[in-house]
Amino acid sequence: EIEAKYTKKMQVLRDELDLRRKTEIYEVEERKNSHISELMRNHEKAFNDIKNYYNDITVKNLALISLLKEQIEEMKKKENHLEKEKADVLLQNKQLKEPLQQAQEKVFELQKKLAHYDKDKEALTNTKARLKVTQKELKDLQWEHEVLEQRFSKVQAERDELYQKFTKAINEVQQKTGFKNLLLERKLKGLLSVLEKKEVELSEVFAASNLDPGALSLVSHKLEDVLNSKNTTIKDLQFQLAQVCKAHNDMLQTFEAKLTAFGIPLDNLGFKPLASPVLGQ
Repeated sequence: EIEAKYTKKMQVLRDELDLRRKTEIYEVEERKNSHISELMRNHEKAFNDIKNYYNDITVKNLALISLLKEQIEEMKKKENHLEKEKADVLLQNKQLKEPLQQAQEKVFELQKKLAHYDKDKEALTNTKARLKVTQKELKDLQWEHEVLEQRFSKVQAERDELYQKFTKAINEVQQKTGFKNLLLERKLKGLLSVLEKKEVELSEVFAASNLDPGALSLVSHKLEDVLNSKNTTIKDLQFQLAQVCKAHNDMLQTFEAKLTAFGIPLDNLGFKPLASPVLGQ
């Protein structure tokens, strides 16, 4: 009885425990299914997000690949163009190699000249300063030359006037020539000869007219002294004029040599050699 009693109790307890186990199993399965559903929904959402993300990346990559392909094609074209340009440049470099070498040699020569540029520049500055001083001296000499020429012209005019009066007085000597300087000494000798003849004639005239021979001699000597004084003055002025002309021409030659040495055109000088109207030249 006790065994049956406890067997019954045990059966009842086993049924209760079995029911409780089934209930708990059902609850666990419900929680498991709910959790699985939640995980599946989360996984589905994550999968869709990842799928959309990678789809976007794929689309972008495809676009990027297409763009890169176009760029590659463009770069290939540029590369071909650059290859052609490279060939042209190599050909040009080959053609320009000799001119480049010549230009380098010229640059080397110019660098040598540049090394002496400062010295040449200083020398040119000093030469310009000396040139200004010399030009001033040249202007002074030219002014003195003009003054001497005016004095020379004045003395020549006085001499010519005296000759003209003398020829009118003796009515035989006629003097008019286009090159007085070349024939002056010859004419002076002729005039002296004529003067001697006229003195004889005048002596005869004065003797015939009962004039004092001393007065005649005095007049002749005075006239001869005046002529000699004028001729001496003319020769002195001609000598001074020749000296000024020579100094002027020597200075011009020095200027021309300096200008030629510094590479300055001679047209910038602005002066010409002077001709000296001295007798016999």
